[in-house]
Amino acid sequence: MHNKLKLSSVFVCCSLAMSNHVIAQDSVFVGHLADMSGPTSFVGKNYADGVRDSLAYINENGGINGTRLESETIDYAYKVPQAIASYKKWYSRKKMVAMQGWGTADTEALISFVARDKVPVFSASYSGHLTDPTGKNPHTKKPAPYNFFYGASYSDSCRGLVQWAAQDWQNKGGKGKPKFTHLGANHPFPNAPKEACAEYATELGFDVQPAIVISMKPGDFKAQCLSLKSSGSNYGYIGNLGGSVLSLVKSCNTVGVDIQFMSNIWGGDKKIFNAAGEGIKDYIFPTMTPFWEDEMPGMKLVREISKQSDPSGKEQRVHHYVRGVCSTFYMKEAMEWAKENGGITGENIKKGMYVKKNWVPKGLEGVCLAANWSKDDHRGVNQVNIYKGNYNKGNVTAEKVSVVTLERRDDWLGY
Repeated sequence: MHNKLKLSSVFVCCSLAMSNHVIAQDSVFVGHLADMSGPTSFVGKNYADGVRDSLAYINENGGINGTRLESETIDYAYKVPQAIASYKKWYSRKKMVAMQGWGTADTEALISFVARDKVPVFSASYSGHLTDPTGKNPHTKKPAPYNFFYGASYSDSCRGLVQWAAQDWQNKGGKGKPKFTHLGANHPFPNAPKEACAEYATELGFDVQPAIVISMKPGDFKAQCLSLKSSGSNYGYIGNLGGSVLSLVKSCNTVGVDIQFMSNIWGGDKKIFNAAGEGIKDYIFPTMTPFWEDEMPGMKLVREISKQSDPSGKEQRVHHYVRGVCSTFYMKEAMEWAKENGGITGENIKKGMYVKKNWVPKGLEGVCLAANWSKDDHRGVNQVNIYKGNYNKGNVTAEKVSVVTLERRDDWLGY
């Protein structure tokens, strides 16, 4: 009897060990950095919901062909040291194979870490500095072989906006050189496209004015608006987001600035227009996905994914949420390729990003723009959809005014 018990115990131990081993093989870990309480939380919460709902939906629907995605979301409040600490913890303790990231400062700070550890990062930073994987362009600050993002870079979006502005100036019969001004905080996020966009604006014939520094925090920006007014700028690119953008628009309305505002992708959405009310007029902004109420085929899947955190299906998601879905589903399909081609490791996921051309994740047709990543060019998307937003007596409208496809110029890679 005693021997039988010992044998039974050994069997149970072995079974548990085997079971744990199987479980370890049947799951991989994905880290998720989010800003839900810091200066970019105005949109950070929406994007984070898109990523978390997508991860949950993928697990609920079979994972990566049977492999479960273990994940943890950390609100790092837009603080670079916390982002680095979270990354190190996930990599050393969780054997992270991929990460869904967030901001420009932290993503750029982690470039060398993720390249060394071979951990693909799918960020919500669209900094052009993340697009050169080999350092092919001599202007590239640092090669970023393991960095990916869904959408046009901040630089390409801004280039698309100045293309639109050049045409707009002509259509309005503008005389002489139109003036262009960059507005934003002295911070890696709004600064990311500043130099590249100013160069292209000059190339297109704009008279580029000195940039005006606007805090990322909401405030009274009348002094900056008076500087803008005295410069006579015709087109202003807003590099900030959320409350800062609202404060800027209201302050400039107060002092009577007559300018065409154009914003980065985080600075224009229906939440902003509702909050600004009648103060917003013909506001130009880029998008990379349809809006919630648009009837594209892939929106059916987006709405199903949304039910992970809103079972009622009544919540109206902003387009930042939808980009979080796209980012996660490109990663998912790269993981599926990796599983079939050597296993779900960071290195294989990266290889999986180069396999498909004109790539739209299955089920998200009409939602995610067709993307093309290659070993020497991480500009996945070079199309910019440009919209005009207005608030009319309680109704927010957003109409598409242009689609710009940017060249893949070598001198723009990584920049």
